Amino acid sequence: MNKTYDVIITGARVAGSTLAIYLGKAGFHVLLVDQATFPKDTLSTHTFFNNTVALLREIGVMDKLLKTNAPPVQDIKFQFEDTAIEGRIPKVDGEESCYCIRRTYLDQILLEQAKSQMNVTVLERFRVTDVIHDDDTVVGVEGIDGNNEKQEFLARMVVGADGRSSIIRRLVKSEIKISISAKVGIYFGYFSEFRHDNVPKFEVYKIKDNTAILFPTNDNLYVIAGIFPLENKELIGRLKLNPESCLRNFLTDNFPNTTIGTRLKNAELVEPVKGILGYDNYWYKGMGKGWALVGDAVCFKDPGMAQGIHDAICGARILSNILSKYKGQSEQSNQISEEYQKAIEDEFMVRFHMGCQISQNERISEQQNAVNKLISSHPVAIEKFLGIYNYSNEPDALEKELTRIMQSI
Repeated sequence: MNKTYDVIITGARVAGSTLAIYLGKAGFHVLLVDQATFPKDTLSTHTFFNNTVALLREIGVMDKLLKTNAPPVQDIKFQFEDTAIEGRIPKVDGEESCYCIRRTYLDQILLEQAKSQMNVTVLERFRVTDVIHDDDTVVGVEGIDGNNEKQEFLARMVVGADGRSSIIRRLVKSEIKISISAKVGIYFGYFSEFRHDNVPKFEVYKIKDNTAILFPTNDNLYVIAGIFPLENKELIGRLKLNPESCLRNFLTDNFPNTTIGTRLKNAELVEPVKGILGYDNYWYKGMGKGWALVGDAVCFKDPGMAQGIHDAICGARILSNILSKYKGQSEQSNQISEEYQKAIEDEFMVRFHMGCQISQNERISEQQNAVNKLISSHPVAIEKFLGIYNYSNEPDALEKELTRIMQSI
């Protein structure tokens, strides 16, 4: 006998668990499934800003996350060629600190919070193989459980929170709206004994067509990433042969006049280097009859923006609010779909396009270099620049400040 839920969520990581928490609190009966067992690592920048801290506190997990030994970060440094834009991240909702928390901690804590909700049932080791239709409406899922037995579950709504390779997105044939291929590869490793640059901070360096990203994370480790053009076939070949040696040499050789090489010298790689060669920035239709997508299943942008965790959590909140608003009104599916699409585009589209631009890996032009130098020498402009990343202001606030500075010169 098939059990019927209000919502089935496939994918129990950040987006899925967060959605289950919100919906469970709103009185929905939720089935949350994932083919993995947790804790389990995944490719991720796992960095989020203080606006996301406010959301994590709202859903009741921030205190547990603070116990995972991840240093609070309040300072950010961007270096573009020889110009550094550095400062304190603007405060948001009373929160001052940002964090880089590994997904083995973050996902597990969110999943445990979802399990604690009275109306939420969690099923790990369940692999969705198909969706169930009633005419043109999705009404459930079928799949294989941990005992290799076929099971079916029914629901009024099936949500794909199952990441970049979302099976739900594929099964419902969601329409792709935007797709822009990145021109870079990313390899990263976790290093111990990599000292802070004065204080723990998020650091991003772009010199010519190479980028280095340094984030302090749990257990006194740093996640250190090298980003390089896909056309650099020689580098890719060396990475495949000896990832650690190649990543170290890449970071030491391509970022002169920085502290990276010196700090890396005595650092020890504690896990194998991981990476990805190319990816697509994309945006899909977010909702149809009986189904919806959230997190990376609906949109994905360059990891250099460090917005994925925020988009997953905030997107889950948006979807939960809309489903709560229209609970029991499935006959208004077109209106619900349009409202959801507009809401997520209003929230994320500006930074999506910024991510797409980053992923094209263009060298810094003379004009942009002049703008960067202008920003770096004016504290208010620095604040507006950094505030784009934690939503304390939109990009047009920076543009207005730059216009004001130019007019005053």
